[in-house]
Amino acid sequence: MLTGEIRSQVDTIWNAFWTGGISNPLEVIEQITYLLFLRRLDDLHTLDENKANRTQKPIERRIFPAGNDEKDRPYEQLRWSRFKHLEAREMFDVVNDRVFPFLRTEFISGYGDGSTYAHHMKDARFTIPTPALLAKVVDLLDKVPMDDRDTKGDLYEYMLGKIASAGQNGQFRTPRHIIKLMLELTAPTPKDIICDPASGTCGFLVEAGEYLRSHYPEIFRDAGLKAHFHQEMFHGFDFDNTMLRIGSMNMLLHGVENPDVMYRDSLAQGHAGEEEKYSLVLANPPFAGSLDYDNTAKDLLQIVKTKKTELL
Repeated sequence: MLTGEIRSQVDTIWNAFWTGGISNPLEVIEQITYLLFLRRLDDLHTLDENKANRTQKPIERRIFPAGNDEKDRPYEQLRWSRFKHLEAREMFDVVNDRVFPFLRTEFISGYGDGSTYAHHMKDARFTIPTPALLAKVVDLLDKVPMDDRDTKGDLYEYMLGKIASAGQNGQFRTPRHIIKLMLELTAPTPKDIICDPASGTCGFLVEAGEYLRSHYPEIFRDAGLKAHFHQEMFHGFDFDNTMLRIGSMNMLLHGVENPDVMYRDSLAQGHAGEEEKYSLVLANPPFAGSLDYDNTAKDLLQIVKTKKTELL
């Protein structure tokens, strides 16, 4: 569970973003998402280093290249565990001038294993306005125990709650108790293939994962079921790239390694291959208004002739 201290620190950071000129709550979450991702990359790299040291073999999959870049600056500086110790101005320059360009280019080409997270980093941009704010955010995120799934998941959920309370983007978030009720009613099993065709922050998929963890703990003792849980069970589609990044990170922080969270308009023509592919669909229809009538799936229009997304 989140401590009151972490909550108040999140509130302080949130206010710092607002006073620093970033008033869109989605942009705040997106910037924090990038930093959480960078911390995870460093943790993964450290794990691989430790394994290589134990086995006396080279690192299997090096996230941060060895040596220096073309300007003779060490790649080591791009790691969370290194730049977090820098003075605020220097940290800001490293993150802005080196880390984000690295995420958009070399990281994707080197880490292009079909990972949903690598895919969503291709247009990552850094918009934190001041070194002081960056230092404050890095300091908070560094205090969160990232090996504790509950704490990091709760932290992210607490931040996502701020999107809803900000009003204009509240449509992206279904209240937890409604989702939990739907899961109790549909009772997913470890062999289900679950889809949310309008996934937003992936709240339905996250709660489905939590439901399965509590009801079927044996999943993680069976290699086949575990692989299914991490690779094939969860599918989320949205056509807002910011929401895809946020939803992917929400899944990652709740312990799902490689969900299928993709850019797709679920109401558009051309998704015939999706028919009968999923055993459980959990969704809250998006009440975002109208869409392009000409591009809407013909089989849907045969049932109801409308442009309204919630009816389709």
